[in-house]
Amino acid sequence: MGTMDTMAAAVFDGKLNYVEDYSVPPVKPGWAKIQVKIAGICKTDMEILKGYMGFKGVLGHEFVGIVMECDDPSWIGKRVVGEINAACGHCDWCRRDLGRHCPNRSTLGILNLDGCMAEYCTLPIVNLLALPEKLSDERAVLVEPLSAACEILEQMRPAGNERAVILGDGRLGALCAWVLATVLPVVTVVGHHPEKLENLRWRNIRTVLHEKDVAPGADIVVEATGSGAGIVTAMALCRPRGTIVLKSTVAVSGDVNLAPIVINEQTVLGSRCGRFADGLKIMCEYPDMPLDRLITARYPLARVEEAFARATQSDALKVLLDIHP
Repeated sequence: MGTMDTMAAAVFDGKLNYVEDYSVPPVKPGWAKIQVKIAGICKTDMEILKGYMGFKGVLGHEFVGIVMECDDPSWIGKRVVGEINAACGHCDWCRRDLGRHCPNRSTLGILNLDGCMAEYCTLPIVNLLALPEKLSDERAVLVEPLSAACEILEQMRPAGNERAVILGDGRLGALCAWVLATVLPVVTVVGHHPEKLENLRWRNIRTVLHEKDVAPGADIVVEATGSGAGIVTAMALCRPRGTIVLKSTVAVSGDVNLAPIVINEQTVLGSRCGRFADGLKIMCEYPDMPLDRLITARYPLARVEEAFARATQSDALKVLLDIHP
């Protein structure tokens, strides 16, 4: 590990490296210095290694940590998670409480802000959420992806009688299914990995291996496959005037016939980040939500290259890095 002024970190500079002499980030006014306990590897982190966003620096945006330094002494020593977008606080988007769309934002481990795969990271104090004592680090580190799934409820506000279909049996598909299962009577997940489908069973969720086994006419179809073909399937399964939710950022190449959306008057809803408060709330309200099933493996930070290699394997859901356990 590092010294007083340096720290161990997972750094991307065109190549993923573990270093022990990265400069500890300074603490700006209104910001907090956080000692990272545990961090998660996300699909976005893996895409950054391929050049996504052109980011260079410390990776990572999913973490649990302890506040070590900040302007407000009431935060010192608290165990926290943190919203990943550091907004300007002054633009039209920020005034509308939509700082995660602020055009001047920096984003932890993604855009102009070093991330959390290090001994320390920094975030604005307003981004922090204190964690209940009863909530384990292993569950709390999943607040960020769970909040992204909760965004569907904020954007749509389902009536409670809709039939939903989730396309994709990975981590994002599982989280969307579990969140929707708290408010809807029927949730069906379509995937191609029997072991992953079995893993995400909870409450009223049913699983199928082939799209042809799902009756068309779903009120809500969530596309979480990460493939262009998923969008075509979503259009076919969604009822007229139903809603297609796009949860994965897919760069579609080639031609996609969007005529069915117009003919069937379907609503297409882009859905990205969610509010951490919503994710934390549902996590505490449903302690039996099987989030622990998502954790595939854990590695110390010094073995970050091995951890990323494991995270890219087809059976991996969530790989964690222990930094200050």
